Amino acid sequence: MTAQPGTLWVVATPIGNLDDLTPRARAVLAHVTAIAAEDTRHSRALLQHYGIATPLLALHEHNEAAQTPQLLARLQAGADIALISDAGTPLLSDPGYLLVRAARAAGVRVSPLPGASALLAALMVAGLPSARFVFEGFLPPRAAARRAHLDMLAGEPRTLVFYEAPHRLAETLDDLCTCFGSERQAVLARELTKLHETVLSGTLADLRARVAADADQRRGEIVLLVGGNTDSAAAALAAGRRLYRQLSEVLPPAQAARIAASHSGAERRALYRAATDGEDAE
Repeated sequence: MTAQPGTLWVVATPIGNLDDLTPRARAVLAHVTAIAAEDTRHSRALLQHYGIATPLLALHEHNEAAQTPQLLARLQAGADIALISDAGTPLLSDPGYLLVRAARAAGVRVSPLPGASALLAALMVAGLPSARFVFEGFLPPRAAARRAHLDMLAGEPRTLVFYEAPHRLAETLDDLCTCFGSERQAVLARELTKLHETVLSGTLADLRARVAADADQRRGEIVLLVGGNTDSAAAALAAGRRLYRQLSEVLPPAQAARIAASHSGAERRALYRAATDGEDAE
């Protein structure tokens, strides 16, 4: 007789305060056959806090492809398995996508167990429009790629949400000021739900200055939120600038600016001036 497949539970865990684990999550973590965790050492502390003895196994970006077939076989044999990340809601800039996709493709039940999320917690306290937003996760670590990506987002009218590593925060704020303009409204949410929780708001220039002056703001878990571009002329200029940079790789600057302006609606002289000034600055 063929075994009834188990369930893959995708479980949100606390982002800082351990008391934020929901009663249902606690019950599921104690019941399942195994827990697939991004970092078993980190997750063991959470389980010990609640007296949960369920075996842990590692599932991270470096072994997910190799581990997925083994976990899928256990699920198909009837085991219930929980998937957790180091903190918060799994799959948001965390591993797990390959396992979830494989389980669903194989007809295994995949059930979400919602809870804490740094993304949503930051939006709750930011005071920025949240009816529509864009989650960008982590920006590219290399400066040139990061600026190119931000240039693509400069005209985005929705609130933008980023995760950022502490050691790159100052550089990212510099690039945001360059690509979005230093007067764009932004919020830095750091160490949410933890002892040193901090939420700073102001212009990008304000945040850059405060981070430069206070080393503590360059520590811990960071969510960076930036208000959307509500200036249609600025949005057109941003779109034109992106197109200009692509065209200027194969066309003379004046011709590239003319074509970019006609497609974006930006004024050609303003576009050419902004694009060339940006290149000089870099």
